[in-house]
Amino acid sequence: MLKPLVYTLFPVFFLLVFSCSPQEAETTERPPNIIYILADDLGYGDLGFLGQEIIQTPHIDRLAKEGLVFTQHYSGSTVCAPSRSTLVSGLHTGRAPVRGNYEILPEGQYPLPDSVKTIFEFMKDAGYATGAFGKWGLGYPRSEGDPNNQGVDVFYGYNCQRMGHNYYPFHLWHNQDSVVFAENAGTDLGVYGPEVIHRETLRFIEDHQHQPFFLYVPTIIPHAELIAPDAYMEKHLGRFEEKPWKGVDEGPTYKMGGYMSQENPRAAFVAMVEMLDEQVGEIVSKLEELGLRENTLIIFTSDNGPHREGGADPDFFNSNASFRGYKRDLYEGGIRVPMVANWPGKIKPGKTDHISAFWDVYPTLAELTGRPVDQSLDGISFLPTLLGRPEAQVQHDYLYWEFIEQGGKQAIRKGAWKAIRLNLNRDENPPIELYNLAEDLGETQNLAEQHPEMVAEMKQLMENSRIPNPVFRLYVSELNTPVR
Repeated sequence: MLKPLVYTLFPVFFLLVFSCSPQEAETTERPPNIIYILADDLGYGDLGFLGQEIIQTPHIDRLAKEGLVFTQHYSGSTVCAPSRSTLVSGLHTGRAPVRGNYEILPEGQYPLPDSVKTIFEFMKDAGYATGAFGKWGLGYPRSEGDPNNQGVDVFYGYNCQRMGHNYYPFHLWHNQDSVVFAENAGTDLGVYGPEVIHRETLRFIEDHQHQPFFLYVPTIIPHAELIAPDAYMEKHLGRFEEKPWKGVDEGPTYKMGGYMSQENPRAAFVAMVEMLDEQVGEIVSKLEELGLRENTLIIFTSDNGPHREGGADPDFFNSNASFRGYKRDLYEGGIRVPMVANWPGKIKPGKTDHISAFWDVYPTLAELTGRPVDQSLDGISFLPTLLGRPEAQVQHDYLYWEFIEQGGKQAIRKGAWKAIRLNLNRDENPPIELYNLAEDLGETQNLAEQHPEMVAEMKQLMENSRIPNPVFRLYVSELNTPVR
């Protein structure tokens, strides 16, 4: 796989960013702030600028209108933890240390090891303050994968993604302190987790307004359970023909991973996405208030395709747009995600069909700082695309995914060709499906029989890309049903 030359574009970029008039000096004399907003299970079709007609997302739509829309951007995986693992490590799921939602009881997931230098550690070395606000899912509290042990200066939110199923939590984590909400004791619904996390997100921006910061916002919205504060729900009650969903309203998993019942799941989903959009707008407003907007790169995306949990109805909202599949699939609907990059005066509005994935974010931000990055990463910087220099953009030879649940799955994207192999853990030589995305974006026509030479090439790429992980081999052997 081709690797970027870290310094190739930096002198040009330096001139573009730091050549300014005296009036502009205050906002451009320091490195740019970076805010990376990661929605949870938001589908490609859930946003207005990508065709959503029921849900209103004006703030995200504005970022898209004034920024660069990536039409062929991919998540790191088709579920939460491995997707985030590729993001912070710069490695695809054939090499990343976390490849599934491996649970560690009573709270947390399999930890990122110390041997991985995360994007947070890299940005700290580059002089950035680092913050993460939302859902972590990469190591139980105080483990080596704890956010504070992986380069995050300030963490506030859900350490455990299973706990992140619940929006009125018994507690959240502020660094090493468990913040208990007495208002949510028992069946009480007093404190809505995302509202508290959002306030702390804005506080981080205020507290670090005088130094460059890297702010990671992995919100839990709109992952199930489906529930929103009354002020958001009331706008949408009665709008839809509803299918009430019976969930967990008592017992040991209540507010500990089980989704609560919801009489109005469609109204709740709309309310949640619109709340997320409002929070994005408030982040932008805070930057404008503090005079930081012109010197801040904002990236907005989602961790995987739309879910069908807790009463969610992605077909009703056309959440996966024209794509086949949902969360847990390696078809396009499970891994192609919306992505917008917005930086006033630096990124020109428009669209790009550059093919990219989560593991490209690490080298992109690294090149933005001008510091050398480990060349063993799987990612390729898309900074040239951001800066409107497509002629200088290095392309991937191919993209690779593997998913250990549901029998094991692999996928390759090479140019217009897409190959998928299922039942890896149950079949020694499962067949490969082959699709031409240039002609069949919905992956409806399996062309494997017509192109045996391409099938053979894809099979070889799959075998070359997959490095065994003993921990997850054990995990696969223990799995009977998916762990969400």
